[in-house]
Amino acid sequence: MSAPASAPSYAPESGSSAAAGGPTAAELLDFALRTAADPTIVASLPLDPEGRTWVRLDGPGGSEAWLIGWPPGTGTGWHDHAESRGAFATARGRLTEHSLAVRLPSEGWKSLELAPDVDRHRTLDAGSGRAFREHHVHEVLNEAPAEHAISVHAYYPPLPLIRRYSRSGPVLNLEHVERPADWQ
Repeated sequence: MSAPASAPSYAPESGSSAAAGGPTAAELLDFALRTAADPTIVASLPLDPEGRTWVRLDGPGGSEAWLIGWPPGTGTGWHDHAESRGAFATARGRLTEHSLAVRLPSEGWKSLELAPDVDRHRTLDAGSGRAFREHHVHEVLNEAPAEHAISVHAYYPPLPLIRRYSRSGPVLNLEHVERPADWQ
């Protein structure tokens, strides 16, 4: 994985709710969709056939944003973004998101057995995106056999941590917690 030193950015739009607690999930999604539709920004991402690549972007209203490249067959694994709300949009290719339609306790557990009806699945083609609230547990995958995917992600507040999980059937296990120094 690699991250170039600089990247193009969008300035926050006027009328943003940044002064009232940062951008909303809808504003983050709008930013992700606009950025994903910008061919100059998308073309700035170096692609690696062996692993994901990323470039940090200036998100709206103090948010954290990333342009991410996904070689065929790569994914994030199950994770959440702690107290950050967020959004992502596919700029090129197709991404698949598996998520849980239940809010999990944020601490005090190592293993949970999930109810049978909490799994959600969606496919995000180029030009589509989705927003999510705090503590959203999901995994994002590029299941294409040959096509690289590119996406834009934005989070507010900037990510304080990412919790990583493993999953075996209905059992979700907390594996470890990453801090910003682990990915920046």
